[in-house]
Amino acid sequence: MVNFFLILVCIVSLTTLSVRAENVYIEKIGPTLKNPWGMDFIDDSELLVTEKRGRIYRINISNGSYKEIENVPEVVSKRQGGLLDIIFHDGLVFYCYSKTTSKGVVLAIDRALVLDEKLEQRKTIFESNNPSRSSYHFGCRLEISNRKLFATLGERGNRLNAQDASVHAGSIIRLNLDGTIPTDNPKIDGWAPENYSIGHRNPQGLKLNPETKEIWSHEHGPKGGDEINIIIAGENYGWPRVSHGFEYGTNDKVSEYETLPGFNDPEWFWTPSIAPSGMDFYPTKADANMFPELNGNLLVGSLKFKRLYSISINESGLPESESILIDSTLGRIRDVAVAKDGSILILNDESSLSRPKGGLYRVFRE
Repeated sequence: MVNFFLILVCIVSLTTLSVRAENVYIEKIGPTLKNPWGMDFIDDSELLVTEKRGRIYRINISNGSYKEIENVPEVVSKRQGGLLDIIFHDGLVFYCYSKTTSKGVVLAIDRALVLDEKLEQRKTIFESNNPSRSSYHFGCRLEISNRKLFATLGERGNRLNAQDASVHAGSIIRLNLDGTIPTDNPKIDGWAPENYSIGHRNPQGLKLNPETKEIWSHEHGPKGGDEINIIIAGENYGWPRVSHGFEYGTNDKVSEYETLPGFNDPEWFWTPSIAPSGMDFYPTKADANMFPELNGNLLVGSLKFKRLYSISINESGLPESESILIDSTLGRIRDVAVAKDGSILILNDESSLSRPKGGLYRVFRE
């Protein structure tokens, strides 16, 4: 499939960069960041951006101005843990992070107000029930649908957690916005009441499909077997009982089964692994119609290959084909979002010493 604005040039400065494709440009917006992780819009021109080490910035994408948000909780920023995703809804901000307890590190979700560049009325509304000394596989993407908060939780590097429905690890949970449990959550013997689906390895993508209103997620496989799933209440997505992946050390298949009765098969998978992180649907009708060739597609970031993928959706509402939109130019792509004008915003998981430097980038056409 034709890569209509495949970007292969090197970034040599932090100013607007012309690329080899149909008047497409990249510009860096706001401060240089160290391992930015999640973002969400406050309004059409401003968004909140997290750094894994425990900082939140409010960045204006129109003029590049920014302010750091105060009163952020202490986080355990070690390996894959830290301050991760963030979402803004009806004046409230929700964010997830790794938090230390006397029994180990848990995944926590806080709710707060942003007032005068400070988090106010901060309250922890969720803590996972499986404290661990592991610093791996936190998941931690957030989405809101019908005033319910969805969050992904990785299995913390212990694959057996994903098939133990009594723990939160390896699941996607669903909460009311005050942290209470929705009355229509799955009621299945042995399941933690917050758990909405289980059998996940390390999901770092979560998004409401604006056309179908389904919740879509993607997750990391091991050496191969990254997946895109459509999340259904009470379903088991298989890890590690079924998998398209291979073990890191031996290259043996994780499971002899790629499908089994009782487990939901992925709608799409990658082998070899691309290490997907962040996702967003390109609107079917962007206000400015900036990239009409992407209308309705799913955009997925890749950490391993430093790419932005576009997944086309067929008439049945399922993934059909993929193409590479950006290749290597921006470093490890951690998150992606589509702005009101149709431009594409990207966070790269890089630091202030990297080339390119860590931060927020805007891909647009003039």
